[in-house]
Amino acid sequence: MVTPLAEHCICIHGHFYQPPRENPWLEEVEFQESAKPYHDWNERVTAECYAPNAVSRVMDPEWRIIGLINNYSRISFNFGPTLLYWLDRHRPEVYRSILDADRESMNNYSGHGSAIAQVYNHMIMPLANRRDKETQVKWAIRDFEVRFGRFPEGMWLPETAVDVESLEVLAENGIKFTVLSPHQASKVRRLDQQQWIDVSGSRIDPRYPYLCRLPSGRSISLFFFDKRTASDIAFGNLLSNGEAFAKRLVEALNSNSDTAMIESVASDGELYGHHHPHGDMTLAYCIYHIVANESVKLTNYGEFLEKHAPESEVEIVENTSWSCIHGVERWRSDCGDNMGHAGWKQEWRKPLREAMDWLRDKVVPKFEQEAANYLNDPWQARNHYIDLILDRAGEHVESFLSQHAKYPLSIEEKRRVIKLLEMQRHAMLMYTSCGWFFDEISGIETIQVMMYAARVMQLAKELFGVNLEGQYLSILETAPSNIPEFKNGARVYALFVKPSVVDFAKIGAQNTIRELFSEGIKSKSVPSQFPNCSFKTAPEVTERYDDGKIRLIVNRAVISSQTTLDEETFSCAAIWLGDHNVTCGARSNMRKKAFNAMRDKLVDCFNKGQINEIIVWLSKYFGQNSYSLKDVFRDDQRYILEYIVADGQKKAKDLYDIIYHDNSAMLRFMKENRIPSPRPLLSAAEIVLNTEIGQLLESDKTDLEQLRRLLNEMRHLAVTLDSVTLGFQASQKIAAELTFLAAAPSNIEALKTAVALIRIVKELPIELNLWESQNIAFKMSRNQYQTYKQSTDETSAAWVDAFQQLCDLIGIRLE
Repeated sequence: MVTPLAEHCICIHGHFYQPPRENPWLEEVEFQESAKPYHDWNERVTAECYAPNAVSRVMDPEWRIIGLINNYSRISFNFGPTLLYWLDRHRPEVYRSILDADRESMNNYSGHGSAIAQVYNHMIMPLANRRDKETQVKWAIRDFEVRFGRFPEGMWLPETAVDVESLEVLAENGIKFTVLSPHQASKVRRLDQQQWIDVSGSRIDPRYPYLCRLPSGRSISLFFFDKRTASDIAFGNLLSNGEAFAKRLVEALNSNSDTAMIESVASDGELYGHHHPHGDMTLAYCIYHIVANESVKLTNYGEFLEKHAPESEVEIVENTSWSCIHGVERWRSDCGDNMGHAGWKQEWRKPLREAMDWLRDKVVPKFEQEAANYLNDPWQARNHYIDLILDRAGEHVESFLSQHAKYPLSIEEKRRVIKLLEMQRHAMLMYTSCGWFFDEISGIETIQVMMYAARVMQLAKELFGVNLEGQYLSILETAPSNIPEFKNGARVYALFVKPSVVDFAKIGAQNTIRELFSEGIKSKSVPSQFPNCSFKTAPEVTERYDDGKIRLIVNRAVISSQTTLDEETFSCAAIWLGDHNVTCGARSNMRKKAFNAMRDKLVDCFNKGQINEIIVWLSKYFGQNSYSLKDVFRDDQRYILEYIVADGQKKAKDLYDIIYHDNSAMLRFMKENRIPSPRPLLSAAEIVLNTEIGQLLESDKTDLEQLRRLLNEMRHLAVTLDSVTLGFQASQKIAAELTFLAAAPSNIEALKTAVALIRIVKELPIELNLWESQNIAFKMSRNQYQTYKQSTDETSAAWVDAFQQLCDLIGIRLE
């Protein structure tokens, strides 16, 4: 038998990444309709992939859980820095699991952590200039060090897009290795030989590491993954069976060879749960089988490289990637690679890149000239700016500026320096690869990169008084959309980007309109602002006047940017005339005396019922600085509109209730006698039953009898179930019941309630996500269950019986 650690190893790499989705001004992700029932795509993919892989299931043949495993601790992985930024702030428990997994992997793999870094914002490196490449790598390293507490051994290149210069930058910054696809290798030779062997066309043997010598005299090690197996993970059925997955990896190693080998597979991490439901469980079972196989050993790239240095060197095929057969053309031309929309072209890609390149190059000399007035080395300051991005606390700002400034800066100079660096940050974010990857210029990913460009232009205008938007849009006019109504990139920008631009006035208007509907928003338990929003508001005056559905609000507040340190006092006023009719004005630098006079005038008109006069005065006071509900941020917009339509919705629900209850007996009779029911009556039943079931599932109380009755009625009438919404609500309800039980495990009535609830909802044709509930129950099965099982009293026996029923229902095998 070969020595497994020294000879036959398997490394599974997951590239976990989401494009940055934050509004560039708010630094928060707004509501995304397409991600329902979740708030946004980050939340959805986290629920389907990132969280499950942190606590994945190992199943027995009866599909019952026999163990939980943190997959990240056994595989090799990278997480995009911008994704980790979001996880840290919004799903800290998942974020901590990722960091814990890296520490655990160091124990598994001879001190080598499984996490590797990733180029900061997923920029296609061969298409970037040298300066951006260097900043991207330095930011990635620093971000990794702060999060994982160590220097990264390897770094993932976005889309594995590679050129020699990018490898030079990696090596120059101390990176030991990266991972490529086999078709990116050109030729190889043994280190002790002179003759090169042509391996183009994916003919390289990917079971060995290779040394890549660089023109500078430096070198970097390259791993090449098993392309066929990786393809079957992504597009085949390899993730349908964990045992078959493990067998495939083991068989890729030549058992008759006595040389060290590594079977390496690399793929998008989202395949393990998001693209392939329950793919995390397949991965966990695969790991389980590999660990049990004495002929092979799981490893990561760092451990294997330390024990088995490259014996051959390789030259790469420059300007290639793993996801474009044309190299890197997918990110700059209509190369033919797309997502499969018949008849669509990607002629927009070239002008979009040209627009971004033009904008980047336009602001560079202005940045250099202006920043040189304040900073010792503007580009070195940019390379270190990641420290402020990671933590914008006041002391960090002062430390950063004292390190890089030529002299002690005034507050205005500090603001100017930070704006200059923010302009550069967004000038890199606008190159995030997803902006070019998909088929249509009006897609959310492309709109996102244009929003970054808009932020660059806004800052350039504030700093230098230049308007770059006109020329930028003239280039985008040559970027044709596949959707006739959108025409081209300039129109897409006007429709979707321009309205998203935020300034202090818009923040003032947002907060003012929000206060008009404060009770409706508070009833939804919505925070006063995004918890990490880059703008903060300190109210000085807020006065609201109500007369039926007509409302007036006048306020004055100090608004500050947590990013640029800018601060302004805004005076605002708004009136709601019912329905969606809201008019708001916002103005800076209005003196208190003028504000008081405005307030008195508006309130006097309101008290006299002179509503039209209020509109006239708002126009006089605020001019063009007028806002409506269209200008409110998406999350508040949703809650406000829900509040506005609540009365109408209640009236409609009451009418449906009357129609349904007046006709329910007749509907049952018709169903029993196989007589088709009138569609309007069935529609009323469908709306009422779905609504009432949803309300029961969202209630703090658990009324099992009423839930049973409603579900029986729904089944009897054969009305359509809102399976997606009710499945989500039922999953949340079960998790809430088990959370309550875990806090008071001796409460046998709570345990019985949870069992009964699960039994009821499992009869429905809905898909339940029991991940959180299973985590709670599995932990209890290893703790409280073992204690109660040892006891002989009746109460303990009843508890054990109920808990066994619970575990049977949610698929946990008890020991």
